[in-house]
Amino acid sequence: MANENYIIGVDIGTTSTKSVLFTAAGKVVGKALVTYPLYTPDVATAEQDPEEIFAAVVKTVRRLMEDYVLNPSQVLGLCFSSAMHSLILVDADDKPITRSITWADNRSAGWEKRIKADMDGHAVYRRTGTPIHPMSPLVKLTWLRYERPELFQRAARFISIKEYVFYRLLGRYVVDHSVATAMGLLNIETLDWDEGALAIAGVSASALSKLVPTTEVLTGLKPAMAEAMGLRAETPLIAGASDGVLSNLGVGAISPGLVAVTVGTSGAVRAVVDRPITDPQERLFCYPLTEHHWVIGGAVNNGGVALRWVRDQLADAEVATAKRLGKDVYSLLTAMAGAVSPGSEGLLFHPYLMGERSPLWNANARASFFGLSVKHTKSHLVRAVLEGIVYNLYLVLTALEDFAGPAQLIQATGGFAESPLWRQMMADIFNREVTIPEHYESSCLGAAVLGLYGLGRVSSLEAVTEMIGETYRHQPIAENVTVYQKVLPVFEHLTEVFAKEYDAIAALQFQLSD
Repeated sequence: MANENYIIGVDIGTTSTKSVLFTAAGKVVGKALVTYPLYTPDVATAEQDPEEIFAAVVKTVRRLMEDYVLNPSQVLGLCFSSAMHSLILVDADDKPITRSITWADNRSAGWEKRIKADMDGHAVYRRTGTPIHPMSPLVKLTWLRYERPELFQRAARFISIKEYVFYRLLGRYVVDHSVATAMGLLNIETLDWDEGALAIAGVSASALSKLVPTTEVLTGLKPAMAEAMGLRAETPLIAGASDGVLSNLGVGAISPGLVAVTVGTSGAVRAVVDRPITDPQERLFCYPLTEHHWVIGGAVNNGGVALRWVRDQLADAEVATAKRLGKDVYSLLTAMAGAVSPGSEGLLFHPYLMGERSPLWNANARASFFGLSVKHTKSHLVRAVLEGIVYNLYLVLTALEDFAGPAQLIQATGGFAESPLWRQMMADIFNREVTIPEHYESSCLGAAVLGLYGLGRVSSLEAVTEMIGETYRHQPIAENVTVYQKVLPVFEHLTEVFAKEYDAIAALQFQLSD
């Protein structure tokens, strides 16, 4: 409509960039998506090309402007979400000298234990809110400092992919508090760079970007960039935040008792508190959304990736059948799982195919089936995998409740939400009501709402509650809850038992793969 105002939420993700056009009332008008590769030349490396990602940002915004917007003056602004923990080294001429090293890159794994044991890593975590783990740029920087010194010393700046995009658009380096915290270098009490963390990483504050609030309105879009995206040069950019905290906002889980659970390729369990909190057991992260909204929780490496492993390794027949019938193979797999009773007749799956972040924070964690017997079928294996993913998320939830209080309602999003079985399974295992918000674009909606708030177009982030809608609602089924409450203590106990052996089995696998 000619008189309508719009805001664009841009989500720079690990596998794609998605831009979504919203009205000022939060209604989705249209979206554009561009994918790009994750470069994995070996099992430990996971990088991306910053220029490919920047091009995806420009392209998706341009598509929205060409397909939906009548006049660039109707666009109130762009607000940005991005994946956390990326790291790019930039030289004195502002040219990247590395690809974007993503959260999934594990080459710095050896430094995780050294920082914890020899560099007062626990105190660093308590000050910064980011667990000491190879995902963290703090650990990546320490690895580069000592094991790639020539590359490290060539660097004039250390930035994230979001900062690279901002530099290309604006010509200056800025980083919001949310993304900065996820670097493991920001003190969450002072919202300034942490001297102890900087000393470990071997970087100075001058080599990092200017810190700004997530609601900061950035002006000065380069005319050439504005033209490339179909925008006015006067269009403001709102700094935005990381994808995790914006997903919480985008599903409305910003009040006490509301917990957001996301299950895509990976997963996360998060809640919002009014002050920074860290966990003495180091199970949880703590990242700011605003100075009055802090998102605490745990991210897991193993969500839908485990079901994809089942598809690739165990389900050739189902893949062929799905292709012949023109059906989705995952619907066939979940139908198989649905034929098995809750608890998979005592078969448990610990889903640590890709190591694990929360609650273990151990890159050497490994997956396992436990309790396998001759009576178990492929259908049992599939159901056990689905249950194991949710059991692990439940462990994160229990840790979260120690600090955020009891969860009354689970707001769940991600690819898993397409499965009625999996949604009900979560309600039964968590023994909580689970709702699926209408908006699947939770990070983009969160960015849009934060942008409207930063621009003064809404008076409170609570405005999101009128925008999210609802598609599904699941209540726990009592008899299923009874079964799962018997299984969960066994799963948790085995998690503790197996954790003592993960380093040994990882070392053995490394030896046998040589």
